[in-house]
Amino acid sequence: MTTMLIENAAGIFTGRPGDAMRTTGAIRIRDGVIAEMGALHAEPDEPRLDATGCVIYPGLVSTHHHMFQSVLKGVRAGINLPLAGWLRSVPYRHWSGIDEEALAVAARIALAELLLSGTTTVADHHYLFSDSYRFDPAQVIFDIARSLGIRLVFCRGGATIGRNFDTDEFPPMPVQSLDRMLQSVEACAQRFHDASPGSLTRVAVAPTTPTWSLDPGELREVIAAARRMKLRLHSHLSETADYVEFCLSVHGTRPVHWLAEHDWLGDDVWFAHLVHLDAEEVGILASTGTGMAHCPQSNCRLGSGIAPADAMARLGGAVSLGVDGAASNESADMLSEMHSCWHTHRALKGAHALTAEDVVHWATAGGARVLGMPSIGTLAPGQQADIAIFKLDQPRHFGMHDPMIAPVTCAGSADIRYLLIGGRIVVENGAIPGLDMQKLKADAARVVTRLAA
Repeated sequence: MTTMLIENAAGIFTGRPGDAMRTTGAIRIRDGVIAEMGALHAEPDEPRLDATGCVIYPGLVSTHHHMFQSVLKGVRAGINLPLAGWLRSVPYRHWSGIDEEALAVAARIALAELLLSGTTTVADHHYLFSDSYRFDPAQVIFDIARSLGIRLVFCRGGATIGRNFDTDEFPPMPVQSLDRMLQSVEACAQRFHDASPGSLTRVAVAPTTPTWSLDPGELREVIAAARRMKLRLHSHLSETADYVEFCLSVHGTRPVHWLAEHDWLGDDVWFAHLVHLDAEEVGILASTGTGMAHCPQSNCRLGSGIAPADAMARLGGAVSLGVDGAASNESADMLSEMHSCWHTHRALKGAHALTAEDVVHWATAGGARVLGMPSIGTLAPGQQADIAIFKLDQPRHFGMHDPMIAPVTCAGSADIRYLLIGGRIVVENGAIPGLDMQKLKADAARVVTRLAA
């Protein structure tokens, strides 16, 4: 049995709502699980982590990413375009160049960026599965995640219908038959899905979009298969007004109503974005427990709008944060996402709209709820020891009357003294043990040069 004591922190955010959010004292970890919190003293020969000058958060949880896009940041052809034009000019133009090396480099960049911002769990929505590949994207991504020790929910995507654009200058996005897609998801789950509380690897069913990527007659079959396999369901929805206009013109109803007719709602389902919802749709999502992966930075960058995450949370809905792909969010780290979320809602709706504590809750306990992982996202005895210890040593932190909210409100790069996942240190003093950052930088430059050519 191994133990560790974290002591001397300025304060602890537990991730729980209300007055229970803040506490003080020490945290004892035993065999990767939080054993005690409060006024504790070190046991004989017990290892100790000194958190002097730091604040402690639960490990952050990002519920929507496209990690392959981490080698597609700032592509000039798409930098000033809205979603449809950006899709055509960036991921759809370059997807065929994402070979095994590029995917491995991109995943390593994405996960390093997340770890160094205090993230301990990420859901990666990967939808590139081509017959031309001589490698397994799931294996590549799981291998990188395991090497870095982060918790990964692999959202196995894909499409049975290709989305058409007004050009044929690049290869069409890959598609699969529904049978083949579902068989591939099941095979992936058999290899990688672990539903235990301390699991580092899980799998979800994740068609790219229900609107354009599946035939309407396939929707019930997909959700039935997901529930038969006991996997969660994830997809994009209502990211732009185009989603709403399409559903109204083709199906005669709005997207959330349309998916309700096909049983695509429930507490085992979460959608990315959900920007263009009306009040009735917000109420339906909240009442059914359907989750939201709120991605404010990407939605701002693409000019898509801002999701009514605050309204959904007020109704008791399941709201979380996701960084989305770095091709539409060049600062795909969770602290940047949290700061942007806090600012954007207040800019649009007033200073009362959102507190820093709300944002922390969405980024921790909210993410755990959306992913169906109740043993993470909060700090309490019995929970997994996923713990972010933030230093407050930069000038932007000086003068803070409430240091607990400094990581969210002060912006800038995170300064991590320690990041623990299941009690294991994966970041120490702003460095990831075993990761050669200069090599990763060189690998990224080589891949970018090839993709640009």
